[in-house]
Amino acid sequence: MKYIFIILSLFLLLIAPFFGQIDIEMSKINLLSSIEYKLFWDLRVPRVVVAFFTGALLALSGLIFQSIFRNPMSTPFTLGVASGATLGTAFAIVFGLVSFTAVFGFLGALFTIIVLFTITSRLKAYETSSLLLIGIALSFFYSAALMILFYISDETQSYEIVRFTMGSLDVVGFMQTLPVAVAAILLLLVTLKYKIEIKLLLTSYDNAFLKGIEVKKVNTILLISVSIAIGVAVSITGPIGFVGLIVPHILKVVSKKSADKLIVPTFFYGGIFLVLCDLISRNLGTASDVPIGVVTSFLGGPFFIYLLVRRKRV
Repeated sequence: MKYIFIILSLFLLLIAPFFGQIDIEMSKINLLSSIEYKLFWDLRVPRVVVAFFTGALLALSGLIFQSIFRNPMSTPFTLGVASGATLGTAFAIVFGLVSFTAVFGFLGALFTIIVLFTITSRLKAYETSSLLLIGIALSFFYSAALMILFYISDETQSYEIVRFTMGSLDVVGFMQTLPVAVAAILLLLVTLKYKIEIKLLLTSYDNAFLKGIEVKKVNTILLISVSIAIGVAVSITGPIGFVGLIVPHILKVVSKKSADKLIVPTFFYGGIFLVLCDLISRNLGTASDVPIGVVTSFLGGPFFIYLLVRRKRV
């Protein structure tokens, strides 16, 4: 059964670029002068690539957050990094720096990371709950700042900001896919390096400490790695919710394995999940593509409620 899912997933990756609002002739996709060539190689293939690596990055980030905070409701956006990236992007849009939205988005995320770990490093006792609370406080602050930007922006700028917050996989060429792909692969390598530590952290911090694990160091490395990767992804695609919540939980229920054995499957199926969501968003017969964040939230909202209800029953 496992191999059937892998084959179907790879098949989905292969056929995804061929589906969209505009039909393409297979015989023309390799003709340099044809519209089909530009549509296929400059728009659709890069879109599938960025969808896969963004989904993989978000799902793996969710697994790491749920392991570190030992909370099934934790998501990659828990610490406010995505909110910082959104605010940075909105700042660039409102002040006429549209060409640098990705740069300002990443700077917003980076600023959040610096603030988070500067404050927590000065706390006498290291607790992940403190980090979580600081992240929530920053998210509220960023939301207030974003409202100010909305207030001073014109209609066009407001639309661009709203459109960004809904998430978008619209990329042209492979230049925008490269940072996301590199961030996703590096995050996977870092996570695999600390997979034993992640398994021990899930049991308890005391147990991990007794096994010789430097809990604070490992947590800091993993959280910074996730936060930087999230910053890169969000600065390009915008915030895409619920991927980091849905995919890890589905795999935990289906496979019944511990987090350290779900690292690669979470990465792979996270990518497949977002590619599937993107296929749905591009093929609903609407005048334009439905924002990818709307599709994932539509699926993730009910699932989040299910998790809450299930948790209360346990």
